[in-house]
Amino acid sequence: MPAIYLPDPAATESAGAALASTLCGGMIVTLKGDLAAGKTTLARGVLRALGWTGLVKSPTYTLVEHYFVSRLYFYHFDFYRFAEPGEWETAGLAEYFRDDSVCLVEWPERVAGLLPAPDVELVLAHREHDAAGRDLSLYSATPAGELCKSAIAARLKRLPARP
Repeated sequence: MPAIYLPDPAATESAGAALASTLCGGMIVTLKGDLAAGKTTLARGVLRALGWTGLVKSPTYTLVEHYFVSRLYFYHFDFYRFAEPGEWETAGLAEYFRDDSVCLVEWPERVAGLLPAPDVELVLAHREHDAAGRDLSLYSATPAGELCKSAIAARLKRLPARP
């Protein structure tokens, strides 16, 4: 599937809302992209669609933010500050990855293979000469991940064509 053009933060949140409609316990979603690529904006879209009305902030300094929404335990991780993959074990975060939770992980590459395999991986990339626009690439590894990909693609078909 080619990358999907997201013209602005609202479109990025819309991608998150589409993802939310497919989430169920036990799922792992990874978000990759440079700093300020829109990872937390996408996470905000997921949480808003699940009914969360409070503040959604990047867990860069806390490592994980907990949200109890709808029928799910939702954990938003950010491993940007990890200097080495072994910090994953020291932090004791494996216990969050359970059948009754959804784990959304920013900077999964910082834990280099220690993280359980994701159902779906989303990659956000800045667009040259387009400060607000992003490209979103989607990769699935499970049937649940394929449903996520399809839901996002279907919802975002209505967006403007790539300039």
